[in-house]
Amino acid sequence: MTVRRIVPNIQVESEEQRGAGHDFYGLLGFEEVMNLGWVTTLASPANPTAQVSFLTEERTGPVVPDLSVEVEDVDAVYARVVASGAEVVRELRDEEWGVRRFFVRDPDGRVVNVLSHRPA
Repeated sequence: MTVRRIVPNIQVESEEQRGAGHDFYGLLGFEEVMNLGWVTTLASPANPTAQVSFLTEERTGPVVPDLSVEVEDVDAVYARVVASGAEVVRELRDEEWGVRRFFVRDPDGRVVNVLSHRPA
């Protein structure tokens, strides 16, 4: 199994807070790579897998996940997670913005968004 990146997800209460986070992480060299309105992702231009996301809400899931883990084969990981008996918080599905993902709860209660990008 290949992990491609891990992204912390920071929940903010307002667009203003999301903008403040955007500005702060910009000082550290991050640049915006995705903005869907309710979620913005910033990445390092030198290392595009170094990312941070800000969410005002989660539009397609029951909760804002604490972190996102991009894997090579999300279907295989989903099968392993289900077989392990771990709590699936949101079933595996395709999203309109080009990812296939599910949410799972880790042993300490954090919700992890596990995803793969679908071929274009």
